[in-house]
Amino acid sequence: MTDPHVLTRQLQKSNDSKIVLLVGDGLGGLPLTPGGKTELESALTPNLDALASRGCLGQTIPVLPGIAPGSGPGHLGLFGYDPLQYQIGRGVLEALGIDFELGPKDVAIRGNFCTIDGAGIITDRRAGRIGSEIGAALCEKLNQIKIPGVEVFVRPVKEYRLVIVFRSEGLGGQVHDTDPQATGKAPLEAVAKSDCSKKTAEICNEFLRQAKEILKNDAPANFLTLRGIDTLPAIPTFQEVYGMKPAAIAVYPMYRGLARLVSMDVLDAGQTLDDQMSCLKAAWNDYDFFFIHFKYTDSTGEDGNFAAKVKRTEELDSCIPKILQLDPTVVIVTGDHSTPSKMKSHSWHPVPVLLSADTCRFDGSTKFGESQCARGGLGTFEAKYLMLQAMAHAGRLEKFGA
Repeated sequence: MTDPHVLTRQLQKSNDSKIVLLVGDGLGGLPLTPGGKTELESALTPNLDALASRGCLGQTIPVLPGIAPGSGPGHLGLFGYDPLQYQIGRGVLEALGIDFELGPKDVAIRGNFCTIDGAGIITDRRAGRIGSEIGAALCEKLNQIKIPGVEVFVRPVKEYRLVIVFRSEGLGGQVHDTDPQATGKAPLEAVAKSDCSKKTAEICNEFLRQAKEILKNDAPANFLTLRGIDTLPAIPTFQEVYGMKPAAIAVYPMYRGLARLVSMDVLDAGQTLDDQMSCLKAAWNDYDFFFIHFKYTDSTGEDGNFAAKVKRTEELDSCIPKILQLDPTVVIVTGDHSTPSKMKSHSWHPVPVLLSADTCRFDGSTKFGESQCARGGLGTFEAKYLMLQAMAHAGRLEKFGA
């Protein structure tokens, strides 16, 4: 099919409408027992349910049926960028999220501090979720690593997460992760996926060799794994594609990085959902499109904590009145992927989506949950088309053809 960006560039028109995209990260879930309720269906969500009763529901497929997406592809799809066309390593997103200016000679890597035992086996992939101040101190130590012919930058992100950037001539971003994605296994060696990235893989392995020696006495964070190794890609801006001035209100660096990747203005979102709502209100007159990110429906799912995810979903519900007080033209509530507590991981399941606007064709929905979304009027569609729905309901698309 034709790239939808071709149509949005051709058909976009300006008006005074406001669109809010509220993303509950990993929102979709599963019941713990067959026939039971998901986390979203178990939560008390009176505000979302009221919004559903005057809007319309559906489900999105982040990438393709059966494919469990990472957060990067999941969000790019929501922004209307085909995640199969724009494949971007998490290292780039994390670097942009902490305002690191990536250049053409840079390779960016997301690092995770981890715990290894005396035999070099990973016993905790997140090093006990160390505090950010501990992670920052460890990054200072790693920033002293020297590799001939390479500039090395090590920066803290949040808790156990860090960013490593290598700057040199002839670096490629096609290198496999060193995280085995499981405890009880040794970290993997960095292996190039292509000849043009062999130099990068060699640098990664030398960095890890030195890091192991530097961190050997710093348990629980006595080693690290490397993920999402990549270079900065060329990607069209959100405003160019849609003709709207966009703002991102996100707390976590990676999601701020995703927004910055498509040239959204990344605002100071504070640390809490209340802070984010205050930011939204203060910026309301300056932008046309607002991306608001809420992390904790995902992290509780990954922890396998069904009850905690229910509580975080209820917290997300509590911000809806503050959004509606601003009288947005279109409100969309969805997730970038599903993270069922039952699975403790991202999954391939379709993601619930709620769209509310005065131009909705009501579908009889009464509650925002997976079962009703599966029967909703929006149907099941690829996430990359969600922005077309948003623009249409905001009156921002001209008629196609004569």
